[in-house]
Amino acid sequence: MTDTHVHTPISSDAVPSGDLCIRTLAMPADTNANGDIFGGWLLSQMDVGGGVFASKVAKSRTVTVAIEAMNFRKAVYVGDLVSVYANLVRTGRTSLTVHLEAWALRRREEYPFLVTDGNFTYVSIDDHGRPQAIRRDDPPIAT
Repeated sequence: MTDTHVHTPISSDAVPSGDLCIRTLAMPADTNANGDIFGGWLLSQMDVGGGVFASKVAKSRTVTVAIEAMNFRKAVYVGDLVSVYANLVRTGRTSLTVHLEAWALRRREEYPFLVTDGNFTYVSIDDHGRPQAIRRDDPPIAT
């Protein structure tokens, strides 16, 4: 397994990169017992965005099979605009690994900041739920 930049510290002047996969507003219903946005909600948003990206690359249905090295860097609060960006790390025969970053933009702030990142692995599946080879001959479908 190759090491990726998941553990690299993020500089304060960093900006989001990759494909924007999903953007949503953190709402009161998404909070934990402390009133902060629940980490599981954020993880699920990242998985939804990553699944959109993986299906685009694989040109098929995909399923999540692994999540590696999740880094929860900063808290997300109610009212934050959360955006998930994806970069392709690796493509195998039936699987692909995607580096996902969640960025938040707070009200009255000008620039978003990284809140969470990690690597998600997806497997391309056929109509019967069995792994299938990822087609490499066609360019990815535009979204």
